[in-house]
Amino acid sequence: MAQVIVTINGRRIKTEIGKTILEVAKENGIYIPTLCYEPRLKPYGACRVCLVEVEGAKGLLPACATEVTDGMEIATDTVTLYEIRRTIVELLLSDHPPNCLVCESAGSCELQDLAYRLGIEEVRFKGEQYEYKVEDFNPLIERDHSKCILCGRCVRICEEVQGIKVYDFINRGFETVVTTPFDRSLTETECEFCGQCVSTCPTGALIDRQRKFKGRIWETAKVRSICPYCGCGCQIIIHVKNGEVIGISADVECGVNEGNLCAKGRFGYNFINHQDRLKTPLIRKDGRFIEASWEEALKVVTTNLSKIKTKYGADSIAGLSSAKCTNEENYLFQKFMRAVIETNNVDHCARL
Repeated sequence: MAQVIVTINGRRIKTEIGKTILEVAKENGIYIPTLCYEPRLKPYGACRVCLVEVEGAKGLLPACATEVTDGMEIATDTVTLYEIRRTIVELLLSDHPPNCLVCESAGSCELQDLAYRLGIEEVRFKGEQYEYKVEDFNPLIERDHSKCILCGRCVRICEEVQGIKVYDFINRGFETVVTTPFDRSLTETECEFCGQCVSTCPTGALIDRQRKFKGRIWETAKVRSICPYCGCGCQIIIHVKNGEVIGISADVECGVNEGNLCAKGRFGYNFINHQDRLKTPLIRKDGRFIEASWEEALKVVTTNLSKIKTKYGADSIAGLSSAKCTNEENYLFQKFMRAVIETNNVDHCARL
């Protein structure tokens, strides 16, 4: 790639042509605030909090949508920029519900973080506020229009990444909201309940209903793992509180999924602590399943597999492995089928 040299806040930086000011700044540890920007999405430039000063430009430029050019001189933290960003955030807060104490996104809300960073203790602008009914007609996603800042991230991720186009803007001016076709509930649309909109929302406008009131973000231990549902190998972060899984998320730009998850990967974790989950082996005696030790269960399996192989041959037996097992466990399973049972009748649920 062709190289260019830019100057940011007096610091000379060599970078690649085609990158945006925001990308170059992030790579070099220079902070530029954003709200509508998301690495998984095309630059949008709607929120304007990433505006920067570029020498020779006729006005302020959005860092997320402006590509660097050779010799560009950029300022990201001037008094003018501070006042503009502060005013933008104050205007967003002027009709935003002041219920951060009970908001599920407290601690992970980008609007809250930006207001704190800008030192906004009191909003100067008073006036009309949104009043919308919270939609909770489904067990997975809750929508609260009153907390929406119209960044468009949910609209864009549903269209650009998922290709579903469930959300869009309706009305104009102060009445503008993000909603579904004909303002229907999500259950009445083509929504796949993947939760991508929840993952990208910078406020509490879209939340995971399953984890509501189960724990603050700072109270949870975060365990990095791999999604167990299929063979894609998506990286996930498991949020654990008091030994219970209360939520699943994913790091943007990390792993093969780059922060994206399907409905099962994001919401399908209740089986972990479910009261009906099997915790000990069961064997059938007198027509009933009873708890048994692993030794008893394995003896039943080996005895019956041996009888079937002797009577009907090895190819009368087939094995189906699981994506919930590790690669090592699946390797041992197929090795068992081929070397011990002596059959190639082995498959995996992720391939079906």
